[in-house]
Amino acid sequence: MALLVGIASCGSDDLLGPDAPQGVEGIVLIGPQCPVQSVDDPCPDLPYRAWISVQRRDGSVVTRLRSDDDGRFRVGLRAGAYVIAPESGDPFPSASPQDVDVREGAYTQVTVSFDTGIR
Repeated sequence: MALLVGIASCGSDDLLGPDAPQGVEGIVLIGPQCPVQSVDDPCPDLPYRAWISVQRRDGSVVTRLRSDDDGRFRVGLRAGAYVIAPESGDPFPSASPQDVDVREGAYTQVTVSFDTGIR
């Protein structure tokens, strides 16, 4: 499954190992893939390999990771409030940060949607 690629920032005790009972997991998608979509030709968003920073709400970085070839990622974190901050291009592809709350004993599900800029 997903990759945790990166090292926690110095002194971070929020980052847990791959067998952690809680954290954030999700998928990264990119689209639209076509300028025109229809019922007969839906042109769905595709999985995307992207770098993502996991930050505390104060902006300090907990870790940086990369989604796998299927767009999946998973990171064990202590319970608390975080921001999933995708690394966007200039200007595309682009994705917005998302606030997430991690609860004890559960993984918070996230979909990160990158915009290709195709219209």
